Amino acid sequence: MLEIIDYRNFEIDNQVFIKPDFMNHNTVSGNKLRKLKYNLIEAKNDGLNTLLTFGGAFSNHISAVASAGQLLGFKTIGIIRGEELASKIESNATLSYAQSCGMSLKFISREHYRDKANSDFISGLHEEFGEFYLLPEGGTNALAIKGCEEILTEADKDFDYICCSVGTGGTISGLINSALPHQKIIGFPALKGDFLTEEITKFVTSTNWELITTYHFGGYGKVNNTLIEFINNFKATNTIQLDPIYTGKMMFGIYDLIEKGYFPKGSKILAIHTGGLQGIEGMNQRLKQQNKPLIV
Repeated sequence: MLEIIDYRNFEIDNQVFIKPDFMNHNTVSGNKLRKLKYNLIEAKNDGLNTLLTFGGAFSNHISAVASAGQLLGFKTIGIIRGEELASKIESNATLSYAQSCGMSLKFISREHYRDKANSDFISGLHEEFGEFYLLPEGGTNALAIKGCEEILTEADKDFDYICCSVGTGGTISGLINSALPHQKIIGFPALKGDFLTEEITKFVTSTNWELITTYHFGGYGKVNNTLIEFINNFKATNTIQLDPIYTGKMMFGIYDLIEKGYFPKGSKILAIHTGGLQGIEGMNQRLKQQNKPLIV
């Protein structure tokens, strides 16, 4: 199994700390390692040597699965959203990296991609590729949540608030399940909409959590100059890189909530840095085309 690198929390100020879970592995890092851990064990136990999963052009999940497969001897298949990307692999850092790790890429239309959880669609993939271990988009399932329950440790017991970015809901579900009774979990969704609440409640029983849905900056993958400036200033001040899809929005939200008095005086806040740094290169390509400031 992939060895998890040890690390310590970073103190940003006397109220906010960052748990740098992105430092837990060199290439399969952050919550992606947590989500894959028990799924890869299950795949091995089932005698399956191929992993198949789904993702978009800059997917952290695609990158992590490709790397894990290369390191552990799994064949990997990525079903990629967007047929037009088939001719753009070399110019896409995520897809070119996944391919360099040995991942086979199949590009499908966005309309067809919506069928990714349909049983007939999955049966068709089995007919095409044979037997494989299926990993859902983003990696979230019961085994992924089991892995994410290991993010918090004894060293984190004194924090009052645990904050994380939210994509598919797996990481926050693990944090909710492992949090202590006095701790509140706050999630910052990277997507617009309130549908994630229903997804999360499938995996948790505690009520010690809340989603703050006002810091998505327009939706998944959307950024503006304010967010870019915040990310760059945060790195200059704290020497910690944030990504524009997830952790940048989370940290922006935390500091905005502090200014608005959301957290009681004297609260200790722990922000989980889940990774996603590999996506910065692709985002900068897009920003350059739009003549916007770059993430440095």
